[in-house]
Amino acid sequence: MVFTMSDQSHSNHPLYSVLPTHVEGFDHLVELALDLRWSWNHATDTIWRQLDPVVWEQTCNPWAVLQTVSRDHIEQLARSPAFLKSVDDLIQVKRKGAVAPAWFQHKYPSSHLTCVAYFSMEFMLSEALPIYSGELGTVAGDQLKAACDLGVPLVGVGLLYQQGYFRQLIGIEGDQQAIYPYNDPGQLPIMPVCLPNGEWLRLQLDLPGHTIWLRAWFVEVGKRKLYLLDSNDAANYPPYRGITSELYGSTHDLRFLQEIVLGIGGWRVLEAIGVHPEVCHLNDGHAAFALIERAAAYMQKTGVPFKAALAATRAGNVFTTHTLAHEGFDCFSPTVVEHYMSRYITDKLGITLNEFLDMGRPNSSDANAEFNMDYLAMRTSGVVKGVNRQQSAVSRRLFAPLFDRRSVDEVPVGFITTGVHMPSWDSEIADQLWTQVSGKDRWLGVLETLESDIGHISDARLWQFRNTAATALIEYTRARLARQMELSGMGTNAVSSVLRILRATSLTLGFARRFTTHTRPNLLLTNPERLLALLTNPRMPVQLILAGKANPSDVAGQELIRRWIHFIRQTPARQHVVFLSDYDMLLAEHMVKGVDVWLNSPQRPWEASGYGGMKVLVNGGINLSELNGWWAEAYTSDVGWALDESSDGSDILETDDVDANGLYDILENEVIPEFYNRNEHLVPTTWVGRMRKSMARLTPHFSSNRTVREYTRQVYLSAASAYLARTAGSGAIGVRMADYQAVLAESWPLIKFGNVSVSTQGSSQTFDVQIFLHGLDPSLVKLELYAEGVMGSEPVQIELKPVRQTDRRSGASIYSASISSSRGSTDYTARMLPRFEGMSLPLEEPLILWQR
Repeated sequence: MVFTMSDQSHSNHPLYSVLPTHVEGFDHLVELALDLRWSWNHATDTIWRQLDPVVWEQTCNPWAVLQTVSRDHIEQLARSPAFLKSVDDLIQVKRKGAVAPAWFQHKYPSSHLTCVAYFSMEFMLSEALPIYSGELGTVAGDQLKAACDLGVPLVGVGLLYQQGYFRQLIGIEGDQQAIYPYNDPGQLPIMPVCLPNGEWLRLQLDLPGHTIWLRAWFVEVGKRKLYLLDSNDAANYPPYRGITSELYGSTHDLRFLQEIVLGIGGWRVLEAIGVHPEVCHLNDGHAAFALIERAAAYMQKTGVPFKAALAATRAGNVFTTHTLAHEGFDCFSPTVVEHYMSRYITDKLGITLNEFLDMGRPNSSDANAEFNMDYLAMRTSGVVKGVNRQQSAVSRRLFAPLFDRRSVDEVPVGFITTGVHMPSWDSEIADQLWTQVSGKDRWLGVLETLESDIGHISDARLWQFRNTAATALIEYTRARLARQMELSGMGTNAVSSVLRILRATSLTLGFARRFTTHTRPNLLLTNPERLLALLTNPRMPVQLILAGKANPSDVAGQELIRRWIHFIRQTPARQHVVFLSDYDMLLAEHMVKGVDVWLNSPQRPWEASGYGGMKVLVNGGINLSELNGWWAEAYTSDVGWALDESSDGSDILETDDVDANGLYDILENEVIPEFYNRNEHLVPTTWVGRMRKSMARLTPHFSSNRTVREYTRQVYLSAASAYLARTAGSGAIGVRMADYQAVLAESWPLIKFGNVSVSTQGSSQTFDVQIFLHGLDPSLVKLELYAEGVMGSEPVQIELKPVRQTDRRSGASIYSASISSSRGSTDYTARMLPRFEGMSLPLEEPLILWQR
């Protein structure tokens, strides 16, 4: 049975019985509050403001509003026909929208794609559901929302953390304090997944010594759903109750258990509720066990062995890698894998422990190598993508050990550049501006007209829009900083001084990142005197709003925060620089809506993407960044600024010094003068022109709308078709593929190259290559000439054709090809490759043999 919203009554919510459900229209309020579409569609905002403006302003969480508003006030509003009509109208719009066809249904009405299961360790959907920490959650949450907008049939699968990521306090001495508040499921906008008889769904996993019970929840995200697992079940062994206690477990064992729960438990949730995806998409390698469990479920269904089941299901598996360094891979010792999974491997998969471990090792010869979850994801997926062009190039180098003796360019990691969900990050006034020129439905389909639309807005209107945004940010910053200072124990005089800091008319820079050495949040502090001169220039003042957390175990990162706090408190910078604690989605929303320039200065190439800079685009903010991640694709000199990359990055201290001086120079000579250079109407026309081009050109392209459409067209549709083909007939193709790979594994070491001769006639040269196949069917392999590309061109690959057999017993044959003699014969090398129709090579079979 496939579960739908109608199967799940709101009366199953843990708090339902204590809420004022007798009040007319309250059920409709619950229905609206439990649909996280309110986090980007603001049609319901007026309802929540009417119920409790203070709680709404503080939390932007309708579910919190419903739990705290007085019953008397609800009953009073329920007697208002206008209020009830507003709620009823919103319900009708919501329900009609849930069944209305969207982009996907119009574009692909007869598609074989019915479901994509999207697995991620974190999802950033709303501050009301704090189960995220950073960029990985941004990608997952924003793509889930875009799938809702576009009608792409996608469900999310993640974990429900009892504490999530830590909350940050800044002490009176500038030290970071980590707080872990409890996420009470009853106070989150989630619902338990229930069986048709009303019983809550609980899943059983067998771990050493104890069974673990997992509870299942779901989040309604417009037309889409996110399923979440949590281990805090009273029947569990106490340590196992804490598996889902915190995001990214603090020990290796805890992290490994989380990934078992996410992958194996996550796939079993889908099986239990009757959701059968054609495509399984991993947002990074943490959930790679889902692909193993998918194969195991197919084994049980068809009776085929594991390798055939994996070959059949692999075609529907998609892996997006975010990693930029070996340190970013999740790796576990073989003893940890053996302890927790040996019984699962032998009993469920029917393979040996070493066979399983080899799937996560660079090669089978190193028995002590750690088990790498990203290697496992690579070896069980049919498509692998990076998050942008630059990151995919780095990933190809990282995964090269899995494709031994191939050039890095042949490592099968493509890319689809990630974008952000613009309706989640635009301000109310930005939404009004875009609606004025592009319509309310501008993010629901194609985006190609948006660039020209912004051209119809006058300079004066754009500048007025930015001034309004800046004023709102300064007011919010002062209020938040005042509360922060009170919490840290600072005196009344210090708190009251907040009203004198920052000005809405000054150039405002924003920096908000995880504080760690490679993000270089202190690059501006390299020369404090020069920074102070910029900040305190009476004619062209600059102000800086900072935010970010350092991992509780990252002492160096916490010291970077302390240095900023001391600089702010002990210099005249206190009027121009603020550090806002507890960086979360709510703070991010306010910052990206109001800053003039978004700074990003990571060490090269330590940047997967840098999504903060994408979020300012829709709001008219401009980027000043290293040419890393998405900015390396987006940057042109008329849409923002880029730090000079004259240093090669080999000497970190030298690079930091060069980049800091470059940053000061750009600010002094370009950014600041351009912002303050005004015409007779006090409009900085050059600045507004740059802002217009950034909004028009970059906002549509770096939208998750474009990302999800590209994944659908380029990956999901073809992956679904390949999966259906391979799994048809009880996986007959998968069985043949597994048999083929077994034959290759046995025969490959016997294949030998013989003589190679080259003859030239006119402008043509002919290669004759002798090969000894030793009984291997020639149709199973391909012989080709290979030459590296010249001056950035693609490599040359020319297939040689068999012309005669010279020895039947040894399988010796001559293969031949004629090519242009424009390149010398020594540029070419013969190589042998596997051949199997429909197989993704070299991803699914990396074997290769070169002419020596």
